[in-house]
Amino acid sequence: MRRLIKGFVGMLIIIALFFLALMLLNTTDLVSLRTNSSSDTSLVQDRLVELSEWTTLRYDYSNVIVSRTDKTLTVLGNDIDFAETIKLIEYSGYLKAGTDMSKVELKYDKEAKKITAKVPRSKILDNVVDTNSAKVEDIKGNLFSDYPTQIIFDEINASKSELEKEKVSQGFLDEADNRIEQLLTSFLKANGFEEVVIEYY
Repeated sequence: MRRLIKGFVGMLIIIALFFLALMLLNTTDLVSLRTNSSSDTSLVQDRLVELSEWTTLRYDYSNVIVSRTDKTLTVLGNDIDFAETIKLIEYSGYLKAGTDMSKVELKYDKEAKKITAKVPRSKILDNVVDTNSAKVEDIKGNLFSDYPTQIIFDEINASKSELEKEKVSQGFLDEADNRIEQLLTSFLKANGFEEVVIEYY
């Protein structure tokens, strides 16, 4: 529940900052564009690249995994575990989804006063774990146990990949598409386009 609240509050803050930045841009006449020519559409398209960070959806996560290794000794044909090691690994990271705004295609219909934006579908842009802040706690081990550091990194990478698949299956990319549509529509309308149509490809 705390993660959901933090994610929701974070999203509200980002949206508020986006509209604030948009107002500042309009005030300084950096995006005060007319919509009566194809050149205006071209200018707007150049500005879309600057929206890339605003349209990126971020999910911060933390996770705890249990990792174990063991060594066996064969005695009279029987395998005996004699150096089992169990580690508790706690780590945090973030997942980002978005699209390449430089590939957005704009088409303006002068008669209908309508602009159509064709936008690439969202994809995972980053899945980063802060290994420097990861905590590893010994749960079980002895003098004969040996726990390679690489195993810890392998466990974290496998865990974060599973989390990414889980978030995608839960609609994370669809959520990113919706965010892009909302912000892009607001951006285009703020630049004087009366009707905005968003299409994905």
